[in-house]
Amino acid sequence: MAERMDRKTWMQGGVFLALAFMLIVIDLVPLDMRPSLWAFPDLLLAATLVWVVRKPTYVPVAVIALLFLMTDFLFMRPPGLWAALVVILSEILRRRHREFRNMPLLVEWGTVAFGILSITVINRLVLAVVMSPQAPLALTLIEMIATILVYPVVLLVAHFIFGVSRTSPGEIGSKGQIL
Repeated sequence: MAERMDRKTWMQGGVFLALAFMLIVIDLVPLDMRPSLWAFPDLLLAATLVWVVRKPTYVPVAVIALLFLMTDFLFMRPPGLWAALVVILSEILRRRHREFRNMPLLVEWGTVAFGILSITVINRLVLAVVMSPQAPLALTLIEMIATILVYPVVLLVAHFIFGVSRTSPGEIGSKGQIL
């Protein structure tokens, strides 16, 4: 049964999209023309996972798929691979949404960290199998670890600035649906 989206859900979805486009533009702007020895965290992935874990109704799967497919094209990655892996991870986390309500932060962080580790390894393996050029392993590992470490910071920003908090048990939406 399709649930109707209320005004707050639309607003928060719009906030997520605006934040996502801002993060993409920041990633695309070159700050230095020399090759980097350091990889920055994937803030878009961290923000997406925070939104999916905390309020899964704010970010539909189609938005995640189109957003990450667009980033595959913009960042010149093999189209669809990273997007598919992020969609799979986000849907696994979305299905466990009710379990995250009562989890301590460290368990949630560990679950998300395991998911990020899994999709990074699968991405590297698939690219190795098809013999596609890849970033150096050290940069990939640094980016993965940095993304895992920045997750709690993104969580705090999402909670205190954007108002994305856990859904409490028995919470009811504006249309009377149980969240």
